[in-house]
Amino acid sequence: MEAGLSYRVVKRVLDIAMASVGLVLASPLLLLAAIAIKLDSKGPVIFRQPRLGLNAQPFDVYKLRSMYLGAEKLGVYEAKDDPRVTRVGRVLRRLSLNELPQLFNILKGDMSLIGPRPVLPFHPWPLEEYTEAQRKRFQVKPGLTGWAQVNGRMNVPWEERLRYDAEYAENLSFRFDLRIFLKTFGVLLSMRDSYNTSETATRRGGDE
Repeated sequence: MEAGLSYRVVKRVLDIAMASVGLVLASPLLLLAAIAIKLDSKGPVIFRQPRLGLNAQPFDVYKLRSMYLGAEKLGVYEAKDDPRVTRVGRVLRRLSLNELPQLFNILKGDMSLIGPRPVLPFHPWPLEEYTEAQRKRFQVKPGLTGWAQVNGRMNVPWEERLRYDAEYAENLSFRFDLRIFLKTFGVLLSMRDSYNTSETATRRGGDE
């Protein structure tokens, strides 16, 4: 317990340092993306959505808007060739650039660089329907990337993702975080599994 607590302090310091550097490096890209979003379609540049964080407490996650206004009325998750996604949004999602504003979530303390991806309050199912094992995912802060994301990303069924999330929470360590961090680059460079399949976009599947 004591070792775990000490690493959580170190992890928070690393989160602040890396998110700060990341925002400085990404600022020109964020500016260009903001201009492109405004020119491409009507609506705000930043999209906010309630998610569940540490101890299942709600917070607003930030993303670059990649869908047309009102798109969520037709469903929560995006699948390949989804007509709700804007032209600029397709590029942002393909490169995972729409997630960059979550660096602000990290600085605020809502999220960590590495941890389970934050889930919606009602998806994949309501909080009261999580099993005791699945609830372990809420013992750590949600992350920009996580153990489930480097093991299949959006093609992994929700039951398996939650198992990965619980495994991460139970084995939190610097070595584990470093392993996920390094594997994330391979996933991003390959640009694979960046869309939900029809199976994972249903109530019992899907993510982001």
